[in-house]
Amino acid sequence: MFINPAFAQATTAAAGSSSMTGMIVQLLLIFAIFYILLIRPQQKRMKEHEATLNAIKKGDTILTGGGVYGKVVSANIEQNELQVELAKDVVVKVALATVRDVVKDEVKPANNNKKSKK
Repeated sequence: MFINPAFAQATTAAAGSSSMTGMIVQLLLIFAIFYILLIRPQQKRMKEHEATLNAIKKGDTILTGGGVYGKVVSANIEQNELQVELAKDVVVKVALATVRDVVKDEVKPANNNKKSKK
């Protein structure tokens, strides 16, 4: 009796279109932030890792995905495989995709178990 239905409908329709535009802008901003903070750095890391793998050559020390260190005996990048020496006269074939990193400085075991003679 005291409420005019035409006024109530007009305000609801105007508010609906502006909230939809605001929601689309917010979703676009969220996607842009997500891309800048997560996707782009991951792509950069993947490119660097691929360049590292393609630069592996004979004599490099590598770390495999399983945590095994070895020295590259021969590298066949085209066929995605390496011949890696794990110990003296122990050579295994390793898929290039399983290489985690190329070790710059050779890993030297700690000699903490030696007893000093006095």
